[in-house]
Amino acid sequence: MTFVVAPPDGVRDQHDVCELAGSAEAAQYISAASLYDGQVGRVGLEIEAHCIDLADPCRRPTWSEIGAVIAGIGPLPGAGRITLEPGGAVELSGPPADGPLPAIRAMAADRAVLGAAFADAGLGLLLLGADPLRPLQRINPGPRYAAMERFFAASGTAEAGAAMMTATASVQLNLEAGPAAGWAERVRLAHALGPTMIAMAANSPLLGGRFTGWVSSRQQVWGRLDSARCGPVLGASGLDPATDWARYALKAPVMLVLPDAIAVEDWVPFADWAEGRVLLGGRRPTTADLDYHLTTLFPPVRPRGWLEIRYLDAVPDALWPAVVFTLTTLLDDPRAAAAAEAVAPVADAWDTAARLGLRDQRLHAAAVACVQTALELAPPDLAESMALLADAVDRGRCAADDFADAAVRKGVAPAAVALAQGDS
Repeated sequence: MTFVVAPPDGVRDQHDVCELAGSAEAAQYISAASLYDGQVGRVGLEIEAHCIDLADPCRRPTWSEIGAVIAGIGPLPGAGRITLEPGGAVELSGPPADGPLPAIRAMAADRAVLGAAFADAGLGLLLLGADPLRPLQRINPGPRYAAMERFFAASGTAEAGAAMMTATASVQLNLEAGPAAGWAERVRLAHALGPTMIAMAANSPLLGGRFTGWVSSRQQVWGRLDSARCGPVLGASGLDPATDWARYALKAPVMLVLPDAIAVEDWVPFADWAEGRVLLGGRRPTTADLDYHLTTLFPPVRPRGWLEIRYLDAVPDALWPAVVFTLTTLLDDPRAAAAAEAVAPVADAWDTAARLGLRDQRLHAAAVACVQTALELAPPDLAESMALLADAVDRGRCAADDFADAAVRKGVAPAAVALAQGDS
């Protein structure tokens, strides 16, 4: 990820790798770097898109094919970084920018270059939360992902794990943690906004060639994974996010062990390894093992010094700027404080949001209030995107509804190609 900030002095030295004395030391280590005290304002964006063959959209391009296209792309105008997901989805990660509008402009410029390069190669970048066509298949040859497959199989979530790795795509926001005195309120709001934003941005009605009955099949997939690794971080009170994150991470089972990313096929909470109740790789864990463990946890809001907001489906180019601006504004702009009241009635409606989207009356009411707040604060540059989002929300529709209609009208494959080419 590219939302890189220097940790406060004394938080940790990444080169100081040592064996952990126990779970108490591990908890302190996690808490110290969970959130960094500072001002809000900087925004980092990451957008994933499924790579499809425009001439044969049911074919999955190979790892080398996609890699060759990326290798031919020079430095991007917005300084973004291109990486590949296990199923061949292309992720574009932008550096932190001073506010949502500069981040959106930089990402849009980079996406234009990236899209043109892939189109020249006969490939398209499909902005949907889930792959609507192809069977699950990992093409990334890296040992980390092969080991993850073994872990998911051993834990009884093989299909959901494979779908998560190879068939989902998102828009991710990286936002500053803000002043320490406001962390609890800020983290609670980031979670409370989740269901409303999921309903608003839902864009994955199909997975693997079939309608799932959910407007966000991506969120459905994440919900089928174990909650110890993918559920919300918040504790019962939500008053101390750093402690909540430490508790969450220590209870979560160890997925992989360094240095060779060996899968752990038994359920071993990190706390048990840290206490020496179980020895993995014939030893107790180090701080490097703990750092790596944290990268295998995927809650909807993940503390990494900043806040990674991971619950949005990938949405079309016409809409993601408005979605990004809306969520950032609701969290960062004090003039949008009323959003907390608007989303409170649906703060726990994660599954309802993913199944029904804005067809749920309470979610629809919350979304209308949130978008109207953001619309009043939006800069002129985003007027067109914000108007599209506001109109859709007002009518109780999300991008999933548009793609579903197109898939029924044209067929799934032609609808996917048209979306990848920027057509309606």
